[in-house]
Amino acid sequence: MADRVCVGQFVGAHGVHGRAKLKSFTEVPEALFEYGPLTDEKGGRTFAVKLTGMGKDHFLVEVEGLKGREAADALKGTRVYVDRSALPATDEDEFYHADLIGLETVTEDGQPFGPILAIYDFGAGDVLEIRHVSGKTVTIPFTLACVPVVEVKAKRVVVAPPVNLFAKARPSPEELAEMEGGPPADEVGADSGEDGITVDAAENIAPEEAGRARDA
Repeated sequence: MADRVCVGQFVGAHGVHGRAKLKSFTEVPEALFEYGPLTDEKGGRTFAVKLTGMGKDHFLVEVEGLKGREAADALKGTRVYVDRSALPATDEDEFYHADLIGLETVTEDGQPFGPILAIYDFGAGDVLEIRHVSGKTVTIPFTLACVPVVEVKAKRVVVAPPVNLFAKARPSPEELAEMEGGPPADEVGADSGEDGITVDAAENIAPEEAGRARDA
């Protein structure tokens, strides 16, 4: 498990005096300011922030040492982390998004299924987005029926996908290229994330807590 967990991201500048927009990924958004120092992913840079206002889906903050809109805008896209030890403990069947994203999944008979790319909640509970070994991107409900085993320390996730799963699967990059009459997938960066999917443990930009998954 990672020593640091992503709890937010700078999403732009506000005004001309150096205030920044900071989006929270925590269950209770304001908890972002209660977990201690915010750092970058490697912990080499610390951000001392002061809450000054609210936007539609983000906070407005002053960052110590940051002056001017240009400097604030340069932070856009920077994710902020806190030490795992500062976060609340999870229940037995509850998991932080950061611990699940990137784990490989297998079927109940031990066949490789693919890595977990992201966790979403579209209103009906958490779903896992998985890049299937076939290249298709599929989503599976994060329920005991569909994901009966999660062993984070062992990096083991067992899935029992619904029988109609692939009827709803997204086309692979190769299939998209063929349907659109474009160049082969290996010429358009099929494995580089250019299909709009971010393969990152922070993507967290992950949604807020629901069901079995838990963000910070």
